[in-house]
Amino acid sequence: MKKLPIGIQTLSEIIDGGYVYIDKTQYIHQLINEGKYFFLSRPRRFGKSLLLDTIKQIYLGNKRLFEGLWIEENWNWEEMNPVVHLSFASMGYKEQGLTKALNRAMDEQASQEELVLEATTYGQKFKELIRRLHGKHGRKVVLLVDEYDKPIIDYLEKEKRPTAYEHRDLLKSFYSIIKDSDPHIEFLLITGVSKFSRVSIFSDLNNLTDITLDRPYAGMLGYTQQELEHYFADRIEGLVTQESIEKEDLLAKVKAWYNGYNWDGKTKVYNPFSILSLFRNGDFRNFWFATGTPTFLVDLCKEQFFYKVEGSEVDQTAFDSYTLDNMDLRSLLFQTGYLTIQEQTEFDTYFLNFPNREVRESMFRYLIGGFRHGHPADSGPLVGHLARAFQKNDIAKIVELIDGLFKDIPSHLFIANSEKYYHSLVHLTFRYLGVYIESEVHTNSGRMDAVVQTEEYIHILEFKLNKSAQEGLNQIREKDYVAKYRHAGKTIVGVGINFDSEKKAIDDWEEVIL
Repeated sequence: MKKLPIGIQTLSEIIDGGYVYIDKTQYIHQLINEGKYFFLSRPRRFGKSLLLDTIKQIYLGNKRLFEGLWIEENWNWEEMNPVVHLSFASMGYKEQGLTKALNRAMDEQASQEELVLEATTYGQKFKELIRRLHGKHGRKVVLLVDEYDKPIIDYLEKEKRPTAYEHRDLLKSFYSIIKDSDPHIEFLLITGVSKFSRVSIFSDLNNLTDITLDRPYAGMLGYTQQELEHYFADRIEGLVTQESIEKEDLLAKVKAWYNGYNWDGKTKVYNPFSILSLFRNGDFRNFWFATGTPTFLVDLCKEQFFYKVEGSEVDQTAFDSYTLDNMDLRSLLFQTGYLTIQEQTEFDTYFLNFPNREVRESMFRYLIGGFRHGHPADSGPLVGHLARAFQKNDIAKIVELIDGLFKDIPSHLFIANSEKYYHSLVHLTFRYLGVYIESEVHTNSGRMDAVVQTEEYIHILEFKLNKSAQEGLNQIREKDYVAKYRHAGKTIVGVGINFDSEKKAIDDWEEVIL
């Protein structure tokens, strides 16, 4: 049984160390032969760094690393190109500043090739490095840029944004060198998490092809279902034995937890980090989400009262690049991996949704914590208690738990935005509840309804703000919400709840068997 390459980003370490390697070389071969300048956006921990290192080893002619892989018999290993491989994640710009970091990176790349650069600025050093490498080797240079956007996205918080603007301008100047160096360049691939405006960063690279949403490369990163079952067959059998369930049921569970990432409206892939962590740990929990808390995104959602995260319908412009002055939350959530394409319509619009249970559950936990001004760790237990109360038909406990959602919100903030806080927290809580038991939430003329089903009960809840619980029950009857559930064979309970915005608490509730 081969080892699991968790956190390993170099092909040589994977091959020489006896780790599992999912063969993506056919994708790479197709990309290399299709054109010259490419850009690819994918969320963190999705294998971008390993992809770039694999391309590097191909161009350097390290054939031994590709024994048994698709490309071994489909590449001319006698032709080798010099490679400039820049990784902003390891450049040290936080400690020394971006200008010094870029200068040092150019000097280090030159030193590896036994070159001494005469230029004194990072831009001119970059230009000189490319030209002299071409001259030294007699073959054009391959440029690989990993996490190009990290010096910007590390500073997106409002108070740090001036640094993001500064870094954006520096990078724009840096990348402008590439166009002038075109006669010396064989291939270019730039990767990152986000897709900033071409005007902002790549204004001179008007021939840069963005393959982020291209169907031929939808499976180039992440694991497809076929790859999962082929490369991890032994690990899957081990989990089947451990969980004492049928293989089909085990695969369905793995899919529900970790599959669902989609960039072309058709191809779904697994998060590599989560899958590898699942097989290492042997239990189902949140792995990828825990490696990078989306504090900045949660703060933006809270600031804009953006809480209906699921089910957004957008057109193509939502996937286009954005600027620091116009950061659309749907674009940010999509590009960072918290939302993905669920469906493409015939009108070329797209429905965005959480990719899987891991992201859905974790995102709700953080959003509820953010809107409550509480700790995310408290959200899961609170919703778990709510699920148990519904299972027991304990309406008093249900009301107590819903009431507790609002207690930590500072009064002055709540008074100014009482209706927004009220709707956001009720909506988020009942959507999160759907992780535990079936829950459906929708809005109706600005008022929030919830239907919660357990094995024995169907609860139809109507929430009112500054009115009365009786009005809630009246609406349930008048609109005949119970009609679609009459033949379910369960006890149907109607619950009216009224929230008083001045008291910041539920002041009235009633229940009735329907």
